[in-house]
Amino acid sequence: MNNSTMILSKAQSKGGLLKNVKQQFNKAADLMNLDQGVRKILQINNNEIVVHFPVRMDNGEIEIFKGFRVQHNNALGPYKGGLRYHETIDMDASSALASWMTWKTSLARLPFGGAKGGVQFNPALYSQAEVERVTRRFTYAMGDNIGPEYDIPAPDVNTTPQTMAWIADTYMSTKGPDERAKSQHIVTGKPVGAGGLEGRDRATGFGVVVNIKEWANYTGQSLVGKRFIVQGFGKVGYWAAHYLSKEGAIMVGVQDESASLYTEDGIDVETLFNYSRANNFSIAGFSGAMHIADEDFFALNCDICIPAALGNQITIENAHLIKASLIAEGANGPVDPEADEILIERGITIIPDILCNSGGVIGSYFEWLQNRNGELWGVDMVLNKLENYIIDSYRRVMTRAEEYKTDARSAAYIEAIARIEVAYKQMGIFP
Repeated sequence: MNNSTMILSKAQSKGGLLKNVKQQFNKAADLMNLDQGVRKILQINNNEIVVHFPVRMDNGEIEIFKGFRVQHNNALGPYKGGLRYHETIDMDASSALASWMTWKTSLARLPFGGAKGGVQFNPALYSQAEVERVTRRFTYAMGDNIGPEYDIPAPDVNTTPQTMAWIADTYMSTKGPDERAKSQHIVTGKPVGAGGLEGRDRATGFGVVVNIKEWANYTGQSLVGKRFIVQGFGKVGYWAAHYLSKEGAIMVGVQDESASLYTEDGIDVETLFNYSRANNFSIAGFSGAMHIADEDFFALNCDICIPAALGNQITIENAHLIKASLIAEGANGPVDPEADEILIERGITIIPDILCNSGGVIGSYFEWLQNRNGELWGVDMVLNKLENYIIDSYRRVMTRAEEYKTDARSAAYIEAIARIEVAYKQMGIFP
């Protein structure tokens, strides 16, 4: 399983993420006195797509799968957002994640809108051949609802560069010979050999650490010796831990769906990474740290907490246990609004998801641009450009926070929404 780092909290009830994102949007809209017409537009999805499609299993039997794609808004450009394979993906979850993508792409000043979706199943329970057939059949079922200049999917929970390669190949195979080469940017997050971007695998985790470094600079602190914990040790959590440890910080705790680990002396990031890859992407059984109860994880003594799994992990039930002075949201919506208020009252800083984990979609933009223009970028160029984008976003958010005397999350929303508001005011509404 690719993302063994996904812990689904009991607090993540159906529709919980959608309620959260609406609450966050309304808070920012009230603070900035958002135009009422634009507010009405941004409160709804442009398109909501549900597909049911048959797939033949290895044993010859037919199974029916359900897929989703929510296209929230495209005022700034083509829809952009991940596809996840998970039992919990539904229209509400897709709507919440799609709107988050709208804010995230706008905040990063990318020429994209927001979308999200996926297929409602657990790929770990199927063979690779079955997952490939599900992917290809889902792509075909989506038809012209996706496209390189219309809606560009990317990897998310339980989807991989290989998944994206299957989607690209399937989509291009449905086009005429003269159109195939021009459709390579139908998805981002592809393997490098199939048109992917060097460094895309680490873009989100690297971006988390760029944000943490900016926080340290902004507050006049050093990261050397800072103790951090990571919930999730997949493609976001690992790279965040990798780059943060290079800054001299010490990883003292890790949690994935299989186990929770802690050691006061620190866990070597690369040793745990190598162990997990050899252990079916699981940290369970690792001998270099003490196994602790899952419910004790967020109460660990640390300076920085990086939730990099699923949403609603920090809630009213455990927010009072947090000892970190900084929470860097590597996942989408890991802190619910009630917990947000508690943490702010306690003086704990939160780098919000639409800023903190935006490295992934910025990297996706670079890949899309590279494919579109027929260019090849090296990893050093990618990470350098990515760092510049994130530093610019962070500083604009801090400026908004000071202007509106508000928290970083609301400031990030205001910055993102304001750009879309300007677009609607300048373009008008057709006809």
